[in-house]
Formats: sequence, C-alpha cells, structure tokens
Amino acid sequence: MQAWFRPLGPLVLLLCLVLSGCGREGSVPGSVGALTGSDPGLEYPVGESRALAKGTITIGVKSDHPFMGFEDPVTGQRSGFDVEIAKMVAAHLGFGPDEIEWKTVAPQVRELSISKGDVDLYVGAYTINSERKKQVSFAGPYYLGGQDLLVDKENRSIRGPEELRGKKVCTVTGSTPYQRIRQPEYGATVVSHDSYAHCVQDLVMDVVDAVTADDTILKGYAAQNEGRLRVIGRPFSEEFYGVGLARQDAALRDAVNDALEHHVRSGDWLRAYRATLGRSGVPAPTPPPVQRY
Repeated sequence: MQAWFRPLGPLVLLLCLVLSGCGREGSVPGSVGALTGSDPGLEYPVGESRALAKGTITIGVKSDHPFMGFEDPVTGQRSGFDVEIAKMVAAHLGFGPDEIEWKTVAPQVRELSISKGDVDLYVGAYTINSERKKQVSFAGPYYLGGQDLLVDKENRSIRGPEELRGKKVCTVTGSTPYQRIRQPEYGATVVSHDSYAHCVQDLVMDVVDAVTADDTILKGYAAQNEGRLRVIGRPFSEEFYGVGLARQDAALRDAVNDALEHHVRSGDWLRAYRATLGRSGVPAPTPPPVQRY
C-alpha cells in the first residue's frame, strides 16, 4: 500500500474504508476493463484481521489450469477465472495489483499453507466440505461446479455420464473424479495420468473418448482448444468453490464475503467469467448465494 496508508491505526483505517472507499481497481487483462475495488457501504472490524493489517496480501492459487488458474511459464503472468476472483477480492479489501503476492500452492498442502499463514487467502477451485472446515475457514461459495465430460466437438455418441459404458475416459490418478468415474454404474474403461493436460492430449489424439474432471477444468481446456473440444454440460456432482482462509480470522472472512456479494451484484463476476471460462462456449451459470459459514 502507499506509504501514507500503513501508519494509520485500526479505527482511522476503518473510517477510511467506510466513509471514502479506499479500494483499488482490478481488471481482467484485455477483456473486462476496470473493476471497482471498493463498496462504499463496506463495514468490518479491520483491526481484528492480521491479513488486512499488512501492506500486502498473499494469495494462494493454482498455476496449471488454463483460463482458471494459470501462470505463464515465460512471463510469470497469472490469469484465469480464479485469479480474477482473487483480484476482485483483494481490490475490495484495499490492495492494488502491486500489493498482491501470488503463491502457487499444491492441492496436497492447501490446508497446511492456510493454517500456517503462508497464504492469507486461497482461491483455486477449492471445494467446501466438512473435513476441510475442521482445519480452515471458507468465504463464499463463489462458484457451483461439478464433474463433467470433455469430448471432441463432433462427438455425438456421448451426451452424458449414462453413455460411457465401454468408452475410454481419462482423468487424473487418485482424484475425486477418478474415484467417481470408476463406479460400476458408468461402465467406463478408465485411463489415468498425473495431469489433466496429458488426458487432454490423449483426447485430441483420439486415444480416449472423453476426459472427466470438474467442469471448470474442462471449460479451460475447451477454451484452449477452441473449435475442437466441447464440454457436455451435464454435471454429475456438486462442487461449491470457496475462498480458503484461517479459521480464526472472522473479520477477513466477513470482508471477503462482502466483496464476493458486491462483485456479483455489480456484474464484475459475470464479466470475469465471460473473459475466461466463458471462452469455452458454455454460458455462465448462476453464482451461488454466499453462505455465512
């Protein structure tokens, strides 16, 4: 944050946020334009949040999911729907783009990274469930996803999960989609790899008939292979994505919930979707209502 901003005490900082809207602006690169970063009616006890008292905010994200959470290996630039959600939230809390520290966090250590304070927020297709809530807290949800199917654009033999019997379906070894698609009711021949990128390569080369994963992952690869692949659009699970944060930071959780609600109302959420996952050709779903967990 700017030098004059840091010394302000919690009460002055709170008044600044409430009365003058000391927010910043975030944007979807090349697509959405400026997104308003502050709600003039925002009220929360800033002084009670360690994360909000710092001059920067550390956000954990994924780096290998195109149009969802991706890091360009050459430029290091972050992009995708999750990244845009994170930018909106950070802007709403008063952090500009140069005050965000991005950190790639592997799924296996998300809870540990949050609870240790290595990241203030985690935004990475992070499904809210009861087991995770024993270790971390969630704001949101900001997206309702579900396991779906990615196929060749010309494939009309697969219209849903009930038509997978005898078909070769690829997914990531040990993942939740892997466990689900192996159930006898689907009758699929399951092929697995250590990455969805490998599965998509198999699909493009006609080695498999379909790829299964959360619809957000599949939309990203459909957008990356525009005109060649399509998402079926019939999810057969429910995955509520939330923003992960420390359990004890109720002030930050409330502030992030306020930010998510604001950016849905303003239309920023929809613009971010259209500029990222929407490039798959799949219309935007309705954002789920925020739950005050």
